[in-house]
Amino acid sequence: MDIRMMRKPICALLLGASLPAMAQLQSDQDALDQMKYDVQYLASDLLEGREAGMPGEQLAVDYIAAKFGNVGLMPYGENASYLQPFTFAAEPKLGALNTLQLGRKKLKVGEQWYPLAYSAIGDVRGTIRKLDYGIVAPELGRVDYPDTLDLKDRVAAFSVSSPDGVHPHSKYIAYNDLQGRAQRAADHGAAAVLFYSDDPTAPTPEPGFSAKIKSIGIPVIFLTGELYEQLVVDGNPFAVHVEIERAERTAYNVVGMIDNGAANVVVIGAHLDHLGWGDEGSLYRGEPAIHNGADDNASGIAVMLQLARDLAEMDQTRANDYLFIAFSGEEKGLYGSNYWTKHPTMPIAELNYMINLDMVGRLDTSGTIGINGVGTSPAWDELNRVLVGDLKVKTTTSGIGPSDHTSFYLQGVPAIHFFTGTHADYHKPSDDEEKVNYDGMLRVTRYIESLIASLNDDGKLAFTKTEDVNTEDTPRFKVTLGVVPDYLYDGKGMRIDGITDGKPAANAGLQAGDVVVRLGALDVTDMMGYMKALAQFNKGDATEVTVLREGKEITKNIIF
Repeated sequence: MDIRMMRKPICALLLGASLPAMAQLQSDQDALDQMKYDVQYLASDLLEGREAGMPGEQLAVDYIAAKFGNVGLMPYGENASYLQPFTFAAEPKLGALNTLQLGRKKLKVGEQWYPLAYSAIGDVRGTIRKLDYGIVAPELGRVDYPDTLDLKDRVAAFSVSSPDGVHPHSKYIAYNDLQGRAQRAADHGAAAVLFYSDDPTAPTPEPGFSAKIKSIGIPVIFLTGELYEQLVVDGNPFAVHVEIERAERTAYNVVGMIDNGAANVVVIGAHLDHLGWGDEGSLYRGEPAIHNGADDNASGIAVMLQLARDLAEMDQTRANDYLFIAFSGEEKGLYGSNYWTKHPTMPIAELNYMINLDMVGRLDTSGTIGINGVGTSPAWDELNRVLVGDLKVKTTTSGIGPSDHTSFYLQGVPAIHFFTGTHADYHKPSDDEEKVNYDGMLRVTRYIESLIASLNDDGKLAFTKTEDVNTEDTPRFKVTLGVVPDYLYDGKGMRIDGITDGKPAANAGLQAGDVVVRLGALDVTDMMGYMKALAQFNKGDATEVTVLREGKEITKNIIF
């Protein structure tokens, strides 16, 4: 028999004897004061939005590590410290020296030409080889250059348009991706690629760079305006110096443990980073401004720290150890939690379950708390029995979502995410401390403590996979492959971190760890290339996907 069925309702148990005992550990007022102090510091302008790898994030890391020390948590990062460093690619930026000469004409970077996001750095000298659109589509009767063409020391020059223009009904729509065209030229030995526009209706490639877009290995530039008419001529000399600063940053997870000598470990996590002065996730349009992220996610860190203070003293929770992790890089793609689960500082097999706190600072007057991931274990039925805090609970089942619990679910750990809802200040500079509902945060804290106490004697929770996960659920995609990308992967292609049962990838026999390098007619060089390729398909379409598995290429048939 399930031992949970033998207990009194948890609301009666806790409202009787246990809850007052827990509340006496630290008075509600003391807890409120401490959480307010934590949020005020973490969401202050001093920390400049806590962008991962920036000085403000380091201040947050130092603050949280000091708090862990004050509580008496055992250091569980690396080298007997609270810190677990990891590196990631910073946002690239144009270097100080970029030059281009076509024939005898020297051109100004930013005005007459600019490198594209997937350009490599370096010096190239060669001659122009004009190759129309750079499309190789024999099935459509179009081959702008044969496989036998020698492009060594040549600069492949392509129009950004296509033979029938760039529009949704073009028969060449699968070949409109400029990065794919440039990659094919690189594979044929081109020293560089030059794009130009001879079609005013064709989109102009955007200037600027993204850490999510990888270099294809050769310089790729766009020539603006109508200079192509006189300069893009077969045999014309070409000399370019491309300088793009592609720096790496180091960010830090902060990890500490309450060691009760138990067999199983509960992870309680929250991300410490935010958007700095407006990282690419910002929804704000205007002059650069600090995004303080009071709700997202200073609130989650503050609740996590309060849980650490209380669980260090609570007798009702001694059946587990508790690992507290403040993750960095969540806003950039779950970098920190992804890294920890790939490089765990304790065995994954010892983890019991994970509680994720992300945006828990705006409980509204309805008193409704969102709890995501309840399908990851039957034990989460206990949520319906916890009435402490007078919260109304709204649940979703999927273990996949845009927060750090996803990384643990993908490792087979039951994981839930507490969330008080989005709001108009989300990912904007207006997410400030004065808008935080501290009474609501306390209610959430007491609710979680009661939940943990109710699970104390349940042993290790059973893990279940969740259904109907669409990790590409966004209007630009009409189909889904049914995979979870590894956003920290920095090699060529898109590495699969998880597979959803019943979706096209699973049906085709793809596996976690496979690296998608081609989808349909398009090469996949990085995450952005994968998204472009996916956007070409409609429900019911059939195509091929090529993946690297243990270094070998495998091609599978996919039906969307």
